[in-house]
Amino acid sequence: MSDTIRDMPDEDRPRERLQAHGPAALKSAELIAILLRTGREGASALRVAEELIGRFGSLENLAKAGVGELSRIKGVGPAKALQLVAAFGLGARLSRTQSEVRPMAKASDIAALLGDEMRLLGQESLRVVLLDSRHRVLAVEEITRGLLDEALLHPREGLRAAIMRNAAAVILVHNHPSGDPKPSVADRQATQRFAEAARVMGIPLLDHIILGGVGEEGATLYFSFKEHGLL
Repeated sequence: MSDTIRDMPDEDRPRERLQAHGPAALKSAELIAILLRTGREGASALRVAEELIGRFGSLENLAKAGVGELSRIKGVGPAKALQLVAAFGLGARLSRTQSEVRPMAKASDIAALLGDEMRLLGQESLRVVLLDSRHRVLAVEEITRGLLDEALLHPREGLRAAIMRNAAAVILVHNHPSGDPKPSVADRQATQRFAEAARVMGIPLLDHIILGGVGEEGATLYFSFKEHGLL
């Protein structure tokens, strides 16, 4: 591989290939190289991009990296790190936006809605999905973000958001950064407390879904309290 992208034939350069064929024709490293724009002494942007993916083991692990971690890598630095984090964040947000227009009829719909975004988090994030009478998404509100493998569920905060948005029903969602969506004893207890509070307020809790890692077919692994008869 050439030390600089300028030395590559025009038809092999990532930017030219993107313009001619669209993003689907490019490898992940090529797309990242376009975001980086420049490499470092002795290594092209494409080489640095390939090293990034190799260093983190996968594109998903790279997407989970924070600005500080990326900034310390030779050939990246703070400005490029910010660009990468912003790009990964936009991709996850687009995936969520495309899912929001459909009614949330089952747990797999919620996994499709929030899985890509929440898998990137290094901490547990507890969110409440606010639904209208047709179970379409009104909003997704974060209730709390805890330390790794620790999230505190506050019924008051989740139900306040539901009342403010005039939600007809709610679904709780949180992630397990470990990748294993199996609920803990604390998860089970907190879910029951929230369900009881929601019942008193007349806003049904339809489900509590725990999101994990990626399954064999690329879909987000999840645990549904409703599907397991726990709600």
